[in-house]
Order: sequence, then C-alpha cells, then structure tokens
Amino acid sequence: MNNFIPETELIINPNGSIYHLNLLPENITDNIIIVGDQGRVEAVSKFFDTIDFKTQNREFITHKGTFKGQPIMVVSSGIGTDNIDILVNELDAAVNIDLKTRCVKEKKRNLNIVRIGTSGALQNDIPVDSYVVSTHGLGFDGLMNYYLDLPSINENGISEAFIQQTNWNKNLPYPYAIKGAQELINAIGFDMIHGITATAPGFYGPQGRKLRLTPWVEDFNQQLTDFKYKENRITNFEMETSALYGLGALLGHKTCTVCAIIANRVAKQYSKNYHVAVDKLIQLVLERLTNAKN
Repeated sequence: MNNFIPETELIINPNGSIYHLNLLPENITDNIIIVGDQGRVEAVSKFFDTIDFKTQNREFITHKGTFKGQPIMVVSSGIGTDNIDILVNELDAAVNIDLKTRCVKEKKRNLNIVRIGTSGALQNDIPVDSYVVSTHGLGFDGLMNYYLDLPSINENGISEAFIQQTNWNKNLPYPYAIKGAQELINAIGFDMIHGITATAPGFYGPQGRKLRLTPWVEDFNQQLTDFKYKENRITNFEMETSALYGLGALLGHKTCTVCAIIANRVAKQYSKNYHVAVDKLIQLVLERLTNAKN
C-alpha cells in the first residue's frame, strides 16, 4: 500500500520541521502539556528543572525541557477547536510520519497530551477555584464531523440523550461526545470533580452570552445544567476539549483535560484571583503526569 503524502497535504518547512508548529520529531516528548493562552507556556515551563528548546510560530509557542529528570514539553494552541485540529494533527505527523520520505511509519508513537485550561462551571455546587477533570468532551463545534471515523469513537448514548433533552436544532452541527483517556483521568484527576465538558465554537452566542446579539436559545446554559445521562452531567464549558479527545482517540494518543474553574455561570460568581488556582493546578499536573504509569 502506497502511503506517500504529497506536499499539499503535509507541509514541511525548509528546516524540515512541521508547518505550523515549527517542530522536528526530536523536539517532541512523550508527555505534553497544552495550554490555550500563549502567556501560560512560561507559567508552566517556569517549574521545569531545565529548558533546552524553545520555538514560536504564530500562536504556537513551545518550551521543551525536563521535570524531575523526565522529558516534558508545553505548547500553546490558541483558542478553539480549529487550532486543536492543527496542533494534534501536526504533533502526530511529526512523530508518526517520516517527514523526509513523507510516508506513514509502521511503528507508531503514542503521546500523552494533557490540556490545562480555565473554564466556567455549569453546576451550582462547583465552586470557583476548584478543579474539574473532563470525563468526556461534548462538542457543539462540528470539527469531528469532518472525520470519517467519528462514529467508531462517539458515545452515541450521550449524543442522542442530549439531542432529545435539549430539542437540538437540526441546523446546528451534530453534538458528538468522546471519552478522555481513563488512565490519565485516573492518574491526574482522581481527586478532582468529574464530568462532561461542553465545547463551544465561540465565547459569546455559542456559550449563551448575550451582548447586542441574542443567542439562538436564551436558556441554553440552563439546558446544559439540567442535562443528565445515567451518572453523567455537564460540569463546565470551554472551547477545546471535544476536538482534543476526538483526534486523540482516532490517532491513538491519550488525552485529558483539567480546568481551573474561574467562574460559576449558574451562581454568577467569578474568581477573585484565578492565577493562584491555575499555578497550583500546573504544579499538580506536572507531578502527576511525570509519575503516571502509562
């Protein structure tokens, strides 16, 4: 079988690195932390023991080094599932496609990718400055609907229950639901709040915010709060997890999202200083990720 990938599909920089991320295979560690905010890269890498590589292209900033003797890297994605599509596909391409021959490698590398984010809670009993680990990503963004194998990883029970309970508008993308990697959830988030993380394709209307424009369903957040499927409920809202979980599952990488809750959308509360909570979460993830038995 010819698995050669042409230049229009796999774009490689003159120095041999992958197009957007500007990374070579040797720049990529097995344990990876991703953050949305470019400024948060340094907030993570300041806890590294050493930093031996840095690069930046557009919103994608990477710092690679060691933590307690183990190789680790942190890379920023920017906001949204479209950026996650670039980030995860290019990380995978750099380690599982020979960038010189443009052929898929027979032996694949499996990465551990943990997203550290900030998020708004959708349940009254989730306090600001607490931590939520995402058991599933529930995507309203539509990204994974562009990939042929979505049905093989979708949690149909959650998707169908959500469609029914919310009377989902058929003109909107199909709401897909993907599990995170249980091994990482157990290792990193065992003592955190567990729940489904809803992923929106925007910050305002898609998350039920009303400024000068009216969202398509004005009680959308209440519908999310009220949703139940077996023991599952929707705990929080953000903009990246569904794509991270979907692409990770299809490509064979373990993925996990942990978020510091900086606002409670139900109680209308906002953190007094969420940077303290985020700093503590970063240290917690570094310790647990590098100690995880994967």
